[in-house]
Amino acid sequence: MGIVVLLVYVDDIVITGSDSALLGQLKTHLSESFHMKDLGSLTYFLGLEVHHSPSGISLNQHKYASDLVATAGLQGATSVDTPMELNVKLRKEEGDLLADPSLYRKLVGSLVYLTITRPDISFAVQQVSQFLQTPRHLHLAAVRRIIRYVQGTSTRGLFLPAGNSTRLAAYSDADWAGCADTRRSITGWCVFLGDALISWKSKKQDRVSKSSTESEYRAMSLACSEIIWLRGLLAELDFSETDPTPLHAENTSAIQITANPVYHERTKHIEVDCHSIREAFEARVITLPHISTDLQIADIFTKALPRHRHCLLSSKLMFVDQPASI
Repeated sequence: MGIVVLLVYVDDIVITGSDSALLGQLKTHLSESFHMKDLGSLTYFLGLEVHHSPSGISLNQHKYASDLVATAGLQGATSVDTPMELNVKLRKEEGDLLADPSLYRKLVGSLVYLTITRPDISFAVQQVSQFLQTPRHLHLAAVRRIIRYVQGTSTRGLFLPAGNSTRLAAYSDADWAGCADTRRSITGWCVFLGDALISWKSKKQDRVSKSSTESEYRAMSLACSEIIWLRGLLAELDFSETDPTPLHAENTSAIQITANPVYHERTKHIEVDCHSIREAFEARVITLPHISTDLQIADIFTKALPRHRHCLLSSKLMFVDQPASI
């Protein structure tokens, strides 16, 4: 039996599925219920540009990014190689307050939307998103740097290869005590469907971790929750995963804590909900292969990186140059 999926936003609808006859029947039924214009194959949706080719599907937000550069008044500015300066730690109360924070909030909101196809700026955008209530001039300078980086890479986007595998694979990482104000750690994870990046996150943890092992364990737990959700979604789409999903992590102690309950003394202070990863591991929902720091793709979601490493990890996310047709 065929599957049909509808994506609806107000009066914009994307329809896709595995059975062209079933799709035709649905479009006919919808047209009988209300006026609807069939625009053909998807090329543009809510600021997202879609390019089809025999090798796969490319997604970018070139026009949206260009409009953002214009809004910031940076059309003639020199582009930069990375979205954030290396070793810069933004603080909540450093520098003078902005007299009018409205532009800052508008630019950050636009950058958040841009991360739909720009995983390479996720960490930097997460950092500047912390200061929406009382932004300062240093924070605005950081936002402008992100936009200057976007200006030089506006035609880049995600590539989803054709004939892709339906096997999931995930990576998780953490920057221990990465927040200069709260000393909370930064979680980063990403999930691939075959070679295609389909989910990622850069997020400050909700409490202070006492060690790098604890911060990595929390990051692994969050990534595990996403894996479980995605496996359920794939099952609904009739792509059930029978093999466990590999969750690649670099902290051997955190991996051992998950696999060995004997580590009780080191983990008894960690909240119960974090230990759901143990159940997933024991149920063979996930495996925990160790990965070296050099190969940890999720590193790009936890900290600012030097140019060569930022470019390397961006390419591993299937984030590549694409045509701009709109």
